[in-house]
Amino acid sequence: MARGTTGTRRLAALGAALLAGSVLASCSSSSSPAVLLVGRYHGMAGQYTSIQSAVDAAQPGDYVLVAPGDYHEIDDAHVTSAGQLSTGDHGGVVVHTSNLTIRGMNRDTVIVDGTKSGAPSACSSDPQYQNFGPVVGGKAQGRNGIVVWKADHVSIENMTACNFLGGAGDSGNEFWWNGGDGSGKIGLTGYTGSYLTGTTSFFSNETSAAEYGIFSSNSQGPSSWNQIYGSNMNDSGMYVGACHQVCEVTIDHAWMENNALGYSGTNSGGAVVIENSQFDNNQDGVDTDTQIAGDPPPPQNGACPGGATSSITHTHSCWVFIHNNVHDNNNGDTPEAGDAAAGPIGTGMTVSGGRNDTVMDNTFSNNGAWGVLFVPYPDSGTPSLNQKCANYGGFQTSGLGCVFEPEGDALKGNTFVDDGYFDNPSNADFGQILLHSGLPSNCYGDNTAPRGSAPANLEQLQPTCGVTTTTTNADTTLVTEAECDARLFPCPAGADYPAQTGVHLEPLPTGLPTMADPCAGVPSNAWCPSGGSSGSASGAPVGRHGGGSDGHAGTIVAVGYLRAEGPVQA
Repeated sequence: MARGTTGTRRLAALGAALLAGSVLASCSSSSSPAVLLVGRYHGMAGQYTSIQSAVDAAQPGDYVLVAPGDYHEIDDAHVTSAGQLSTGDHGGVVVHTSNLTIRGMNRDTVIVDGTKSGAPSACSSDPQYQNFGPVVGGKAQGRNGIVVWKADHVSIENMTACNFLGGAGDSGNEFWWNGGDGSGKIGLTGYTGSYLTGTTSFFSNETSAAEYGIFSSNSQGPSSWNQIYGSNMNDSGMYVGACHQVCEVTIDHAWMENNALGYSGTNSGGAVVIENSQFDNNQDGVDTDTQIAGDPPPPQNGACPGGATSSITHTHSCWVFIHNNVHDNNNGDTPEAGDAAAGPIGTGMTVSGGRNDTVMDNTFSNNGAWGVLFVPYPDSGTPSLNQKCANYGGFQTSGLGCVFEPEGDALKGNTFVDDGYFDNPSNADFGQILLHSGLPSNCYGDNTAPRGSAPANLEQLQPTCGVTTTTTNADTTLVTEAECDARLFPCPAGADYPAQTGVHLEPLPTGLPTMADPCAGVPSNAWCPSGGSSGSASGAPVGRHGGGSDGHAGTIVAVGYLRAEGPVQA
């Protein structure tokens, strides 16, 4: 959820992300783009031995190609005169130059590795090889993998980042497009990520765990993520936040599993599409939320900018979750921390204080508690940047803080299969909680929902979005069960939700797709002769529960040629 949040854990978390197809800005350099080569590929050495050195030398419009290898990049930590680590501007690799393409030659074997050099294997789980980052004021600050710091139109493609761990600083992100985290302003325009894997093999406690696999904040589109994978994160596999109504990004063919939250996004809306993606084996599959204590400004609002109409929904809602497979999100043994830990186990999707969001034509299956929940987001944390709750449509409520209600959201044409099978009272295909009236109504229709809704008959009671509500909808049983499942309050007698037995990390699945030709579109160079092809193979999309093969690698990353010291290229 929102970085740095100190408020009481409440239901659900984050949400939001993206519309508009993939964009690479045209090169701004006056001469032809250069191609900077890192490592050794097919027996030919590049000019650089580290990714950071190539990125530092690159000019706008250039390409950085990275050969297979285990890259233990130097932590670029900047400490201010006040003795504090500068926000966001530190990581294994830090990118300050706009209009760059950073591309690995193979997704699985180009590894930006957060562990220390000398580890016996890539992405080692051995505690002695973990790197917790620089120490400031006696506290380890954590590290990030690749950070794009206020640089526009940077594309990162076809590689893996692992074991970059959180700490007292802004850290724990494997890939991060950062336009100025916590500033309340947009500082980055346009970004692209494709064929990326963000994961970790190490967990010791909440504060020294990997937090986000693929992350963007304070960044607007047009942008896209495609063929991305995130696992074992204590917040979410992927996150888009703090972009208000200018997110303008599309997420396509993502696979998120074994995270506290598969997807999360705070205060991110406008034109956003999440499609053709899979969310499984998370604690809570998908979350989007409005929050006043982090990632300003609120609210999370999926209304089309400028009063436009979406070509997908044919309504004013441009935040669209469509054609996704959300299943088996019943995992109580994922890493978890902060507000993300309150995601109710066994829930496919939670919309928490989100507005004008559309969830349509998806399949929700085998989520034991609820397929979809629409709930308020109560935030008792200190408001960011001195924001006032009422100024953003929130309700200051004793004991709960600033409460944002879900309003104007649509659940249409979804198929629910064996959701709510925990069979506790109020477990159902979908549910809704409202604490305040006088707001635009949510609407429900054309869903295949054999276990129905909580409260019952929501499709009959609320068929039309935007009608002013005249009553609240705070079913006591549903509220009690949801808070029990989220471990916020003691459970009623007889409640049966999965026990949490300890954190379990999953190895990477085999067969994640890599780019078919990483030389495609790149100017002629030693590794990519003009008109040539790298011959790189491309795997098919995979999934553990349908939609592909069901395999695990024997270790988190199985790469036989990796050695102990520094990048060693094939």
